[in-house]
Amino acid sequence: MTISTALMLGALVLALLYTVMIYNGLVGLKHTVAKAWSNIDVLLKQRHDELPKLVEVCRQYKAFEQETLVRVTEARARVSQAREAHDLPRLGRAEDALRAGLGQIFAVMEAYPELKANEHFMQLQTRITALENAIADRREWYNEAVNVLNIRVEQFPDLIIARLFGFARGTLLVFSSVERANVDLKTLFSGN
Repeated sequence: MTISTALMLGALVLALLYTVMIYNGLVGLKHTVAKAWSNIDVLLKQRHDELPKLVEVCRQYKAFEQETLVRVTEARARVSQAREAHDLPRLGRAEDALRAGLGQIFAVMEAYPELKANEHFMQLQTRITALENAIADRREWYNEAVNVLNIRVEQFPDLIIARLFGFARGTLLVFSSVERANVDLKTLFSGN
């Protein structure tokens, strides 16, 4: 074997090893995104299961705002549909509506001291608030995983391997400008 043949063979082996490393890295990122989504999905399901209990406790108070309960129930259904369809843009919009409705329930609760004193309601409120915080944490992790995957899929030479093996960009879970806006404390505390 000549030196030039050995060098060519060595270069070919190095190129093959580098391709395998890139491929394995992309596979790892793809599975990290899937795992991050799965974590969000579990929490959304848990919240989905808790919300009917909260709505039912509120319904027991006849004077409680029915419109607010209807909005939360409808938003819950939209979140469930978008989650099952893995439609992240629609899920983001539905989540915005659901969080707004939950915020209204918790704000309106202040006008009902007997509801506020209900131990079951307070447990549900605490549970749902904890789930909301966990969902926010998992969304951040999911978006970070998607961002890393998207960068790798677009970087050279990774983009060659990504296109060759069909690795696609991930979809970020984006929120509306309303959710990113500053909170109007005057409105929040005045109950308007």
